[in-house]
Amino acid sequence: MDKILTCKDLNRSYSIGKTTLEVLKGVSLEVTTGETLSIMGESGSGKSTLLHVLGGLDSPKEGSVHFNNQSIYGMYTARRAKFRAENVGFVFQSFHLLSELDIVENVALPAMAKRSKGDAKTRARELLDQVGLSDRVGHRPQELSGGEQQRVAMARALMNEPDIIFCDEPTGNLDSKTGEKVLNYLFQLVEARRHTLVLVTHSQEVASRCSRELFLKDGRLV
Repeated sequence: MDKILTCKDLNRSYSIGKTTLEVLKGVSLEVTTGETLSIMGESGSGKSTLLHVLGGLDSPKEGSVHFNNQSIYGMYTARRAKFRAENVGFVFQSFHLLSELDIVENVALPAMAKRSKGDAKTRARELLDQVGLSDRVGHRPQELSGGEQQRVAMARALMNEPDIIFCDEPTGNLDSKTGEKVLNYLFQLVEARRHTLVLVTHSQEVASRCSRELFLKDGRLV
């Protein structure tokens, strides 16, 4: 099958005072269109940094990332932002929902620039129905449980029908029962739409839901 995402020899470091912290050390991988990939690792292993670099959120110090044979970091900043909006969906551990907006508005937000307001909200309601939240559409995030908020975040990630979805510890803030429910919705949606999924986690149970598993240790894939 075709490769949707490839990275080669990724290095990423951060300066903390006079100290340089090497986070990614020569990471290379390929992601096949339509596959579900988990990247496991302990806290501090570089999982989130790798995900952010793959998704165009954080530039590597060295190395390359290509999406459908296009160099992400060969793009100008504005073009890269447009690429993310059109091709990538993100689900974060801490939800990142806007408290001043109701959940329909939160889900519709990524599409407001591409669709009319009415069309965007119609699709947002459809997505919320597909994650079991049709009875909560008039609510704001702070009125929902953690699991419900994460399902809103999942719906938002799917709003622009992205080619690839990145999930950063999507069940990290949830208890096991709630986390399992969220994962069930996530994998049902990914399978139905044939999205490519890259998920980072410290949980073997979560990782095993994916078709392929990798392990990141001390900044290297092992």
